[in-house]
Amino acid sequence: MTEPGELMTIGDFARASGLTPKALRLYDDLGLVRPAEVDPFSGYRRYAPGQLEVARLVAALRLLGMPLARIQTVVDRPSAAAAREVEAYWAQVEADTRSRRDMVIALVKQLRNEEEPMSTTTTTLHAAYGTSHRQGARDRQQDALLTTPDLFAVADGFGQRDDLAAAALQAYATGGLVAACDAYDPGSGTTLTAVTIEGSAARITHVGDGRAWLVRDGQVRQLTHDHTVVAGLIESGQLTPDEARSHQHRHLLNRALVPGVVADEDSVELLPGDRLVLTTDGVHAYVEDLAPLLAGPGSPQEVADAVADAVSAAGEPDNHTVVVAELLAPV
Repeated sequence: MTEPGELMTIGDFARASGLTPKALRLYDDLGLVRPAEVDPFSGYRRYAPGQLEVARLVAALRLLGMPLARIQTVVDRPSAAAAREVEAYWAQVEADTRSRRDMVIALVKQLRNEEEPMSTTTTTLHAAYGTSHRQGARDRQQDALLTTPDLFAVADGFGQRDDLAAAALQAYATGGLVAACDAYDPGSGTTLTAVTIEGSAARITHVGDGRAWLVRDGQVRQLTHDHTVVAGLIESGQLTPDEARSHQHRHLLNRALVPGVVADEDSVELLPGDRLVLTTDGVHAYVEDLAPLLAGPGSPQEVADAVADAVSAAGEPDNHTVVVAELLAPV
């Protein structure tokens, strides 16, 4: 326990502020959060407990996507003036978003007009499955999975109901996305990532921070985008992966399964021998490099077990679920 006035190591300060040591070194270089003391021989940084408020403010502003230069302006101002600066920044973000909306509509219309029809084939692939579904360190299991001959899916529930994710998957299997959304409960929620095999194509429906992966010829490609605040900021270059990794709001969803939600929909042509993998965030949030495991040798069940074991080795703080589907041609 750090006593009042006692300086904190960079590791202790990082944990208390919700930042990583690497992010703190970046903020030192930029002059945003200077250490209270730097050892002249080792260069080791130490921080005062009173600096935690500023560090947490910087982390929160980064989560909003505020550029580092503008963050400096906020940090340097008294609280009331800082609040006005944040309001002004967000008003500009909203104005910019409205301006871009018409551009998006026009671009989407153009691309759809230019879209080439997908090739059709009489080949019907079928899936051989391997699965893992573990509770991890959580008190309750709120993940769910579903596998049928032509549909497989994962869901990650949160809130009061432990059965909501499973209920949503069953509803999706029988009635599609609208039916799954009808399982919504105001006190709970869930993500959903589903793959339907249609001939030699995979139709993907995705809401939340589960992930779908395609493994082909030893190469791994992520097919979905996380619907989290930090993921959007990383993709836009406004937040570094290292900043996001330890941010206290890194799991904050900006899309979940609720009535009227707009899901990401995609379709991928498949080849015999392809491997499709679904993971809940309890997997990919704690195993940084999944690719070697997803593309590893063995049966679908052996691959699923290897992934689950890697999560367990990382401490498995969350429920974690993986579905591995090997696509096979009819015999």
